[in-house]
Amino acid sequence: MRVTPGARSESVTIVDGRVQVKVRAKPEDGKATEAVIALVAAALGIAPSHVEMLRGATSREKLLRIPMLPD
Repeated sequence: MRVTPGARSESVTIVDGRVQVKVRAKPEDGKATEAVIALVAAALGIAPSHVEMLRGATSREKLLRIPMLPD
């Protein structure tokens, strides 16, 4: 996914088949990464503890692991 920190509004969208996440938090001390995890978890209706960062903690390109959701 592509992350935009310091955005005016927060959103999770799909653009050209890719997840784009915008958060208000600035990329300082992991605050933007925490905000991304919280926003993605809220959008999926799961606890943030179920979202695992696999790659990109300090990058705009992030890879998250999310458990399979029941139907």
